[in-house]
Amino acid sequence: MESPRREIFLITGGCGYFGYRLAQCLHRQGARVILFDTVAPSHEVPEDIVCVRGDIRDYAQVEEAVRGVDCVFHIASYGMSGREQLKRDLIEAVNVRGTQNVLQACVEHGVPRLVYTSTFNVVFGGQVIENGDESLPYLPLHLHPDHYSRTKSLAEMAVLKANGTALKDRSGVLRTCALRPAGIYGPGEQRHLPRIVGYIEKGIFRFVYGDPSSLVEFVHVDNLVSAHQLAAEALTEEKQHLSAGQAYFISDGRPVNNFEFFRPLVEGLGYPFPKLRLPVTLIYFFAFLTEMVHHLIGPVYNFQPLLTRTEVYKTGVTHYFSMAKAKAELGYRPEEHNLDEVVQWFRSRGHGKKCQSAFISRLLLNFLVVSAFAAVAMSFLPVVGS
Repeated sequence: MESPRREIFLITGGCGYFGYRLAQCLHRQGARVILFDTVAPSHEVPEDIVCVRGDIRDYAQVEEAVRGVDCVFHIASYGMSGREQLKRDLIEAVNVRGTQNVLQACVEHGVPRLVYTSTFNVVFGGQVIENGDESLPYLPLHLHPDHYSRTKSLAEMAVLKANGTALKDRSGVLRTCALRPAGIYGPGEQRHLPRIVGYIEKGIFRFVYGDPSSLVEFVHVDNLVSAHQLAAEALTEEKQHLSAGQAYFISDGRPVNNFEFFRPLVEGLGYPFPKLRLPVTLIYFFAFLTEMVHHLIGPVYNFQPLLTRTEVYKTGVTHYFSMAKAKAELGYRPEEHNLDEVVQWFRSRGHGKKCQSAFISRLLLNFLVVSAFAAVAMSFLPVVGS
């Protein structure tokens, strides 16, 4: 009997944290996986996972990568946080033109499915949203406080508009959908968590801001992987193309105060949780000034802003969304996670106040042992002049 054909998935941005976790899961389930990224993977990759160095801004490279692929997970983007948010031209080129290249290549080479990784920010720009759903309109482009959110909106619109586009090989049409995840966390996450831990260890994390009752959301990487797989399945004929042309909010489904969410990380690393609380407006103004300074001296010294205006809104203003549509149409069932595994990941790599204290204690003990050994050894030496 012939073995069933293995599906082929292309993951743009596949060497990043989330892309590689998705690749691992697909690979374990028997799929063939191609990682398309500008950088080489930082992890050891199984032999039958193909790594392709390429840039989604280069259409020829994208075109070559999508040949023979059954489904594209378009994850690659730029400008999500920190100083990256201030590089407007690069953000535009990657998020908008890159997405257009991916869509065009899918149509030209008969790729029938595409799942786009979007963001909450396509509808959020600092206004309070409580239990919002997918009926919310896109935030007007001129109201986005950062270029990343604006370009992600443009890209998502293009992806959903492309749904139903006839494929050039006349074998059918392109089916597309978009997932809008909350902030991603999990052991080994490299974008947000190391920056937060760096602030904690440098003593910068001395205050919190915003109303203590403000609520935001996060999504564990494994839940996001599950959502992407379910979305891809829901684009198939077997699932009646249920997710085609649709967008879905994805999170753990547990709204929480941003700073309380990170309390276990702060205290788990042995640091006191800040008691000083400042108003959002003050921090927003500080972020604005920081961005202005970066605009002036960034070409000479590209420093990392403590916070950007968008980061202030995303962490200090209530915005959370219903998972009802994702649960009903995709069968999404987020599992419950916490930050324990994240704390252990950092502590196993030498982070944390207690780890540092233990290191100093061991160093002092070693010094005392060596000193004692030296003193004993010297006591056997002959005394000069005796």
